Amino acid sequence: MSHRLLSHLLSRFRSVLSVVGFGVFAVAQAQPVGSPPTIGVAAFNMAWAGTAEDFKQHLAVCGAADVNWCDTRTRIARGASAATEEEKARAKTCEEATTKRAGGRDPSMLVAPCNAYRNSTPPAPGQPRPDPALTRTVEAYAEKLNYLRATVEGLIEKENAKVIAFEEVKSAAVIKVVLGKYADRFEVCEAKHNAFQTLAFAWEKAASSKPGVCNTYAPLAILDPPNDPAAFRRVRPGLALTLVINGAPTTFMNVHLKSGCASVNNSNERFPGRLLTDSHPACEVLNRQTPLLEDWIETVAQASPQFVLLGDFNRRIDDEAEMNIAKDQVRADGTDPASSNKVGPDGKVATRYFWQELADGKPAMHQIPLSTKEGGCSGFTGLDHIVISDPLKKKNPDKIVSKKVGVAGVPDQRIETSDHCPRVAQLRF
Repeated sequence: MSHRLLSHLLSRFRSVLSVVGFGVFAVAQAQPVGSPPTIGVAAFNMAWAGTAEDFKQHLAVCGAADVNWCDTRTRIARGASAATEEEKARAKTCEEATTKRAGGRDPSMLVAPCNAYRNSTPPAPGQPRPDPALTRTVEAYAEKLNYLRATVEGLIEKENAKVIAFEEVKSAAVIKVVLGKYADRFEVCEAKHNAFQTLAFAWEKAASSKPGVCNTYAPLAILDPPNDPAAFRRVRPGLALTLVINGAPTTFMNVHLKSGCASVNNSNERFPGRLLTDSHPACEVLNRQTPLLEDWIETVAQASPQFVLLGDFNRRIDDEAEMNIAKDQVRADGTDPASSNKVGPDGKVATRYFWQELADGKPAMHQIPLSTKEGGCSGFTGLDHIVISDPLKKKNPDKIVSKKVGVAGVPDQRIETSDHCPRVAQLRF
């Protein structure tokens, strides 16, 4: 055997060894001598994903004659500051009919709204929307689940994903469905919540030397709207997963924060930039979630200095980071964001800038940027993020980037696979 051939075979053998322990049949990337291989960590909002049985319940409630696919949300006309009395009455009638048909208030919160699912192709300007009846069949939903499965299997096969945080899911049951042929290789847990939209984790069993431990962080699930004494709906809780990877405990914190207060500097007339102290209803909720999230981060950091915060933030924290806000501008009262945040009797704080409040140095955290603006991905932009703690950054001293992975699907799909794309980063633990 020639020296060149022997060297080639030894090189191939080392590449195989570097991935066998993780069960990934992919081309190995070169790693520094003595350092552990990277692990794919991903976040994926799956857009009202439930099982086939969950969708049948959605059809039964929304398709009933007394509900007739009505919208329970109170709509505010573009340019108006509040809904009309007629619109409030319509939404109230719809809410009552939906609740009754679902079997009561609590069961109604476990059914996807009648307008939850939409066609994958938005209408051209001035053109009518696709026929909504296309989204109202079992076959259309089965197609969505098939493409979610293809997307998740792709994350595992192509991106070496071993820890996946899911948002906007009904339960762990649907996670087992979308894991497809890899379901037996992964463990799954879900956040305990009383509404359809919750969070979940899937992690490869071989990635942790000890069984994973999941804990729901219920305080984040505040009432929405918070100022309504009759309110009973809550936003999503948080979900923590602790694994022991290469001998070190690591906690993954999955969030899906309040939507509708996404940007601080957006110039779009329909979705203008807003501070967290804005009186807009969505900002009122996100403002109240901020000190609760900060408390959770600080508590986790004490027990598990190595942590990852990821998911659907519903806030463009990368834009905020680039603004370089002075410390005395982060809060309306001018106090240092690293100091205790004064929570008012209504649960609100003086925080104006979300990222600067969280990343106050206690603990230090680092956003993982995208390799490109949005990775050529369609859907919502700037809302899904991956953030790591300083001890984890020290294990990844080189520049770390994340990327968006396009969801599987076909043109004019009756129900779109998701309006978000998975975001994934390769991290060394």
